[in-house]
Amino acid sequence: MKKLKIAFWISTGLVSLMMLNSAYMCFASPMMKTSIAHLGFPGYFRTELGITKLLGVIAILIPAIPARVKEWAYAGFFFMFVSGIMAHMIMGDPAAMWSVGIMTLILLGVSYVSFRKLQVATEHSSIPATSSSKTATTETK
Repeated sequence: MKKLKIAFWISTGLVSLMMLNSAYMCFASPMMKTSIAHLGFPGYFRTELGITKLLGVIAILIPAIPARVKEWAYAGFFFMFVSGIMAHMIMGDPAAMWSVGIMTLILLGVSYVSFRKLQVATEHSSIPATSSSKTATTETK
């Protein structure tokens, strides 16, 4: 369980740092403005991306956020990364432009899988044994 938690926090931390940096770039970088235009997206899309990246980071980092919201954040990041990778490939950009997206997608996968495993482990450890399940277990022996 300890290794699982370490894998979760390292992968989630790296994804979060990358998304926070990317969100900042969406709001402040002229290079991001040029890149968004190069990919054929409207200018306001930068603001949408920045906001959704910030909200996604908040959702996956804060433990008190419900699991269902985290699932949506993971799904949103997945679609964002796949769409970004495809957009760069379609525009004929070099691998250096879209390989970071693949690396981040892999990190997101590690984060998500470890999140789900931790969630299942936590659910199993928090379910108290009922007297009927104890009785059924002793009767089958």
